[in-house]
Amino acid sequence: MLMRTDPFRDLDRLTQQILGTAARPAVMPMDAWCEDDRFVVEFDLPGVQVESIDLDVERDTVTVRAQRPGLDDKQEMVASERPRGVFSRQLFLGENLDPDKIEASYDAGVLRLTIPIAEKAKPRKIEISNHSERRAVTA
Repeated sequence: MLMRTDPFRDLDRLTQQILGTAARPAVMPMDAWCEDDRFVVEFDLPGVQVESIDLDVERDTVTVRAQRPGLDDKQEMVASERPRGVFSRQLFLGENLDPDKIEASYDAGVLRLTIPIAEKAKPRKIEISNHSERRAVTA
């Protein structure tokens, strides 16, 4: 599962989502849920070309970077509400997920990551042996 450890990081992330910064515009919105034996995460990236998306995995951290191109400076903008530039988001994976088997797909402006639950984290049945058989003792 995703781990959240720093409440101030979440507050900072929310502020960046709403206001953005010069170096990093608003963050990409995300949905995440558990489905059968995998964890699914979807990022909204409308207007982003698949070639500009970069997905890195290092230990238990997944980093998604994407870029939406800027507008022509020669245009006189009447309204400019859609964030442009580089977007970045990190996910910290719990020990129960397998980062080595992440699958990614991109369709209609949505990046979907499928992260399988690690075999060691899946429930399993343990067989119980019976050692209560009585044996005759001869003296």
